[in-house]
Amino acid sequence: MPAPQKRIRFRDRNNVLARPEFISLNQPIGAPQEARNSSKKPSGQAGGNSSENARERRQSQQLPEEDCMQLNPSFKGIAWNSLMAIDICLSKRLGVCANSTSSWGGARSMVRLIGITSHGFPWIGGTLLCLWKSSTLAGQEVLMNLLLALMLDILTVAGVQKLIKRRGPYEMTPGVLDYLVLDVYAFPAGHASRATMVSKFFLNHLVLAIPLRILLVLWAFIVGVSRIMIGRHHISDVIVGFIIGYMQFNLVEVLWLSSGTCQMLASLW
Repeated sequence: MPAPQKRIRFRDRNNVLARPEFISLNQPIGAPQEARNSSKKPSGQAGGNSSENARERRQSQQLPEEDCMQLNPSFKGIAWNSLMAIDICLSKRLGVCANSTSSWGGARSMVRLIGITSHGFPWIGGTLLCLWKSSTLAGQEVLMNLLLALMLDILTVAGVQKLIKRRGPYEMTPGVLDYLVLDVYAFPAGHASRATMVSKFFLNHLVLAIPLRILLVLWAFIVGVSRIMIGRHHISDVIVGFIIGYMQFNLVEVLWLSSGTCQMLASLW
């Protein structure tokens, strides 16, 4: 036998991939088992089977979007995810009254009471009662516009919460009063927006001493902090609630009802 054939046979014998256990490595990637047995089938079905196998191969290679990894995320995406992670982590750390076993679990009832001072149901009920008892045109004008601001706050917060549907840092079931004012989700914080709007409303339309003005601002801030401590909202939820409350006050100032309009509405009521 010539020398070149001997060298080729020696090289094939020493080739690891030529062993029977490694024969599959020499096959095309993704070749289905049915393709190996296609020679056993009639030639009339070969064309149809090959097209079906190719279609199945393409479908198997198309992964769903949730299984795909984004290898080159944008800088905005990285920054946003980092901020959200920091927000969730800090909110969980500050939720010291989230349950009775928390570090400040004994103060949970007091912190919940602070939140009730900014709940929509007591404010609307109290405004309606004062409007019914009021006998001056100036008082009716202020109270009617306050009622308009409270209704605007409830509708705005409920609409945004229904759109975003963000849960709080801790799993909590909303209370009966929360369902009455549609304050079910976490973003934005309805208590924070209401406290900001009411405090700004009183500061702008009532003559108050400086200590009372300072107390109003502190009350709005403490209400927002209490919602974080109780584990109901994230930090970002409360901050956005403050912003929405301030924007609602400005909108009410633009849509301010005159004394004649308020008197007409009060007579209908």
